[in-house]
Amino acid sequence: MNSLGEPARVMRLEEVADLEPGPGQVVVRVLGAPANFPDVLMCRGEYQVKPTPPFTPGVELCGEVVAVGAEVARHTVGDRVIGMTTLPYGAFAELAVLEEEAAFPAPPELDDAQAGSLFIGYQTGWFALHRRTSLRAGQTLLVHAAAGGVGSAAIQLGKAAGARVIAVTGGAAKAEVARALGADVVVDRHTQDFVDVVKQETGGRGADTIYDPVGGETFARSAKCIAFEGNILVIGFAGGTIQSAALNHALIKNYSIVGLHWGLYAQKDPALVRECHEALCDLARQGLIDPLVSERLGLGEVADGVQRLADGVTVGRVAFQA
Repeated sequence: MNSLGEPARVMRLEEVADLEPGPGQVVVRVLGAPANFPDVLMCRGEYQVKPTPPFTPGVELCGEVVAVGAEVARHTVGDRVIGMTTLPYGAFAELAVLEEEAAFPAPPELDDAQAGSLFIGYQTGWFALHRRTSLRAGQTLLVHAAAGGVGSAAIQLGKAAGARVIAVTGGAAKAEVARALGADVVVDRHTQDFVDVVKQETGGRGADTIYDPVGGETFARSAKCIAFEGNILVIGFAGGTIQSAALNHALIKNYSIVGLHWGLYAQKDPALVRECHEALCDLARQGLIDPLVSERLGLGEVADGVQRLADGVTVGRVAFQA
């Protein structure tokens, strides 16, 4: 893309020269690449990382290593890997670039689009539920935007941890998706008040952990149904509004507001990212997580797919699959 704006307007297919890896990098043939909300924000120039056009969006992928740079020791040509791309050479292309430390073995149990979807969303969920908080069996987890890519991962990770999951979605079709993912209780926010449902389902106690990638009014209302010593996880602001927290309310109700910037772990403690990857691969082997890929697109269809993600009408993951 050569300019910034809405994905359907600015993303275009172009022929470019083949990529060459730099020191510590690998070039991969892209096999599967899901769309993430950061891709939408990068297209608009609104993400915290702001690559200068021209660049190729697509922050994560599954790919086959086709070339390795100097000093690369962990990967060889032919390896099937997943991970985060090195911009400006993103995943919505035939070839992409990854740093060696950002590429991990792809679990054989998952197909290419699913494996590509395992990294950001599931790592975010794992760090949120098992590092920033400590979700335990028998607790109640409330997941907002539960039919989306990040929310669907949180449902599966919550169930894998033994929690009772209440999923909030928008519309009957998305509610059915959340049920199929394993949610114990599903709330259609168009017709139900999730605060009332959570209180009913917990005998008035509230949810132990609330997973909020939406922000704004969703966060404000979540504070009305958080349990004593519960945690509200601030994952993102897909609703478009960055809220202010009433800290006096957190004080009098004894709950915690916990932020998660998953990307910092790759800088601050990369060993934890590897540990998380191994844990997720083990869950995939056991069949406890199974990324939902709702659409598999060719390269020429990716711009429209990213735009549908931006418009909030997708479920699970929309992915390019070669």
